Amino acid sequence: MSAEPLKTLFHPFEAGAVSLPRKDERILFLGAEPGFRLPEGLDAKLHLVQGFRPHFCALQASGFAVTPQVEGDAFDAAFVLAGRHRGQNELRVAEAVKRAAPGGLIVVAGGKDDGIASLRKHVGALVPLEGHLPKHHGIAFWFRRPADTVAAATLRAANPDLVVEDRFRTAPGMFSFDKIDAGSKLLVENLPNDLRGSVADFCAGWGYVAAEVAARSPGISALDLYEADFEALEAAKANVGNTGVEPRFFWIDLLSEPVERRYDAVVMNPPFHRSRATEPEIGAGMIRAAGKALKPGGRLFMVANRQLPYEAVLAAAFSSHAELARDGMFKVFAARR
Repeated sequence: MSAEPLKTLFHPFEAGAVSLPRKDERILFLGAEPGFRLPEGLDAKLHLVQGFRPHFCALQASGFAVTPQVEGDAFDAAFVLAGRHRGQNELRVAEAVKRAAPGGLIVVAGGKDDGIASLRKHVGALVPLEGHLPKHHGIAFWFRRPADTVAAATLRAANPDLVVEDRFRTAPGMFSFDKIDAGSKLLVENLPNDLRGSVADFCAGWGYVAAEVAARSPGISALDLYEADFEALEAAKANVGNTGVEPRFFWIDLLSEPVERRYDAVVMNPPFHRSRATEPEIGAGMIRAAGKALKPGGRLFMVANRQLPYEAVLAAAFSSHAELARDGMFKVFAARR
């Protein structure tokens, strides 16, 4: 996300439209991202919530108290940083209403390109808004937590957990939360049936690929899932069940944190962007991490968008690689360390 929405969030305080919280007050900050600058005089205690591991680690390194899930309630105020996912934004607002004390200030901000105007309109139909301000290509709006939590219940009811193909439980905000990703499906369709030994799923999401590996490969002795999205990994714990081995789950940033175990095979559908812009270096970093995590002779199976130039990275990190399949959107590679 751009740093602009972070500036937008605190603009009402800097503009004097909203009074600064007192020093002894507690503030919940949902969706907090690194790089924000607090307005002068805002000395209240912040409780940050961020489930994306790279952001979590950066915030923690900056000295903030941060957790991957909400802890506590009766906060004096709540900040909500809205992103690109409508359902996730509405659920964060619902969480703010639930966790704030009655009468507590709730400030929400996001970018105009991410639908903040629509979110303001929707929330404004549920609770009286005290005001809003546009700034830094975004909008901030604020309201007081009502005495009841009807608004929170309404927002939650509009964004329930989903069950994909009567099998996988997901939630808004997760990658491909409403259907099985076509790239992941192509990868699964082209995996060999003779996977054995210890297997890792890098960028495991809510567990589709790992669940299919477990179902199709009775010869595996270990199955480990690595994922940077805390909520998706929690979902995977339920989605990858009833396997012949006990899966293990690691909330980790594969680009900056080392993998301690070594594997006979790694499967993965790596991300290639953090925002709207394509960032092939993310996938390249995942390929290099997979190479380090494999035993000598170990195999990597991965899927990528057709236009992403990963062949040179595979050639540098592995002794051999080949394209197994492709369709109109994706290509599947196999590589051997």
